[in-house]
This record gives sequence, structure tokens and C-alpha cells, in this order.
Amino acid sequence: MAYPWTFTFLCGLLAANLVGATLSPPVVLSLSTEVIKQMLAQKLKNHDVTNTLQQLPLLTAMEEESSRGIFGNLVKSILKHILWMKVTSASIGQLQVQPLANGRQLMVKAPLDVVAGFNVPLFKTVVELHVEVEAQAIIHVETREKDHARLVLSECSNTGGSLRVSLLHKLSFLLKCLADKVISLLTPALPKLVESELCPVLKAGFEDMRGELLNLTKVPMSLNSEHLKLDFISPVIDHSVVHLILGARLFNSEGKVTKLFNVAGDSLNLPTLNQTPFRLTVRKDVVVAIIAALIHSGKLTVLLDYVLPEVARQLRSSIKVIDETAAAQLGPTQIVKIMSQTTPMLILDQGNAKVAQLIVLEIFATDKDSRPLFTLGIEASSDIQFYVEDGLLVFSFNEIRADRIHLMNSDIGVFNPKLLNNITTKILTSILLPNENGKLRSGIPVSMVKNLGFKSISLSLTKEALVVTQASS
Repeated sequence: MAYPWTFTFLCGLLAANLVGATLSPPVVLSLSTEVIKQMLAQKLKNHDVTNTLQQLPLLTAMEEESSRGIFGNLVKSILKHILWMKVTSASIGQLQVQPLANGRQLMVKAPLDVVAGFNVPLFKTVVELHVEVEAQAIIHVETREKDHARLVLSECSNTGGSLRVSLLHKLSFLLKCLADKVISLLTPALPKLVESELCPVLKAGFEDMRGELLNLTKVPMSLNSEHLKLDFISPVIDHSVVHLILGARLFNSEGKVTKLFNVAGDSLNLPTLNQTPFRLTVRKDVVVAIIAALIHSGKLTVLLDYVLPEVARQLRSSIKVIDETAAAQLGPTQIVKIMSQTTPMLILDQGNAKVAQLIVLEIFATDKDSRPLFTLGIEASSDIQFYVEDGLLVFSFNEIRADRIHLMNSDIGVFNPKLLNNITTKILTSILLPNENGKLRSGIPVSMVKNLGFKSISLSLTKEALVVTQASS
């Protein structure tokens, strides 16, 4: 049942919360190019890119390249004198991931360092060549179907400007002439080797990385009897930042969706990283849903004289000021019932957060009474803290205040509910606050951040969101 004071209270809170509202996505995981680089480098290592380099078919590539020239037969006769040719050592340098000028694409550069050796009859010396080549590719957002976009890697190739083949050691005149000829044949063959041998590995590594990012967002968050599931919507590349735009769905204990959080509008307000490698931004209404799901409890019923005898004595004294007869009715089985009337409202400011709740408080003289002595409607508020503990994002109410008290109904006549302000705050502090904090303490796992490899994280607040970033050292 909704009451007039409920409507007035909600209108005031909504007005305060709508000031400065923007079209922010429900959840955004923002990653720097440094994170993308590290993840891609690890995936290439998993695919054993070094082994691919060591198995490069250099001699075959040269033979295929020579068959296209007008001196094909002459070149083949030269290549026949090569007894063997293979890669003797290989490594991949540090990847580079840089934004292109349009701000909507990233250039990936993979520098490759190879030493290849070959031998010919009549010469015992192994001729060693130093090969420096760079594989390049573009990361961009591809939209195949309506409202379906994904990150892709394309245009993988080698540019001539990043290709160099040189001799490692000084050779005799005749052997150097032969080596120069081999270099002239190997150089034009290398770009095709990059495309045929290395680009597939680079693409496979990228697909693994993309799949891992998607899997990170799919881990459900348990919220007591409910759970929150994030849904990947689309990626956005904004200069040196890759944003993963996520929706969210809240499920009840029966697996039914109770709340759906979507992106509103086409123009998105995306966060900035401000020199941090990542940022997880959770919109305010999603944070509210998380808190509400954690503290949801229905009605609290307490035998006050048994559980909190001192509070029961103070309640009796407070009611005696209003009505001595009513105070005398309070027996040893007097009952207090507390329930939340609506979903909590979250008010965020830079560095501060406050939760407002609408609470119904009923006082029964004994456990046999079906009607309360009176019912109060309470506009309560609490300062809330956010912190990380043992890999969990934990919420905690610092205190609870009865900001306004309304008399909703009374069997002891009309009275000014302000007379009960102190005892009401005492009851909420003694019963409701520890109950809610006990449930909030279970927290929610921040596995998305943990699986990215970040162990030390910090939390901050804006007027619109909760922000998780790497803790400063």
C-alpha cells in the first residue's frame, strides 16, 4: 500500500537525482591500450608464436617468389645449391597498440626478430641472416547486423618500411655475392610469409582475447537469493580506450527477470581513464538494485523485551509521555515490526553517498494483539561506505537517522510523532541497522577485475556512478 507521504518523499528524491542525469550505460568496462597489449601478448604466447617463427618455410617461400619472375630458371638453379635453410632463433618484440588518427581504430604492431641460416656446397661457413619484420593489423568495431557489433582484427600484413634483412657476419667476396642474391630473393617473399604464417596466429590470439573479455562480463553476481547478470551490448573504441558497453538484468530466486537495465538513447556519455589502466563504471540505478537485493528481508519481527530490554524500557517511557494507559499495556511480549516500504534511493556526490529508505514501524503491546498500538512511517537515511575486502565489493551503512516521522494510524489517539524521534532512531539503530549491515557484508565478487589481473583496486563515487579502478601505488 502506498501512502501520500511516500509519494511526496519519492518526488523530492527523484527531483534531486535527476539533476545532471546523463545517458550513461548501465555498466562500462573501459580498458587502456596497455591492457589490450598485455592480453594480446599473452594470447600470442599461448599460441606459441615463437615456434611459428622457427618453423617459417623460408626456402619454399623464396622458390615460390622466384617462379613469378622472368629469371625464374636462373634463380632456381641458385637455390638448388642451398643445402639447407632454416630459422635458428626467433623472438617477438613488445607489441604496440596505438590509436589511429580517426580515434575509432587501433593499430597493432608486432615486431619480429629472426636469425636464419643457410649452407651451400664448397663452403663450410653457415651464412646467418638477421631478419627484422613487423606484422601490422587493425582493431576496429564491426557491425554485421542491426544492434550487433563486435571487435575484430583485420588488414593484417607487413609494410615494406618495416622490413630489413642483413648479414650477421662478414663473408668472403664470393659467399657475400651469393648471400646478397639470397637476400634479394628473401626480402620480397617475407611479406607473404607474414600474411600466410603469422597473421593467422595473430588473429587466433585476438579471438582468444576477445572471447576472454566477453566471458569476463558473463559471470553472474550472487546477491543473496537474487543475482545480477551483465549482458554485452557493444564495444566502442575512443582513441586509446576500448569501452565494453554492458546492460544488466536482475533475477529473483526463481530465475525470473525482475529488473532490466538498458542503454537509453544513441549518444552515450562514456567515462575517461585518467591515467589508469582500467575503469569499471556502474550506473547509480544498478548500484541501488544491488543494495536493495542484498538487504531485502520482508518484515522484521522482534520480541523487544527479550532481545533488547533496555530499548523496551525506553520505548515504554516514551509512550508514557503520550498516553500512560497505552504504556501500561506494553507487556513482556511486546513486539516491534519493521519493514521497508519502497526500494532504497541512492544519492551520490563526489566522494559521498547516502541511502534513503521509507520504513514502516509497528508497535504491538503483546504477541497476542492483531492490531498495533500505532504505526509510524519513517523517512530514514544512512551514510554508506563502499570498500573492497577479500576480493569482494562490500557496502556498509554507517548509521541510520529518522529524518521525518509520520503517524500513519493509531489506536491510542492522534499524537505528534516527533515525541518518539529519539526512541525511533534507537530502535532502527539497534534492530534494522545491524540486520541490513549483516546482509550487506556478504558483498559481491569483483571477479571481472580480478580476472584481468588487477589485485589492488580502489573505489570512488561520482554523482552518477560507482567507479572501480586500479589503486594507486
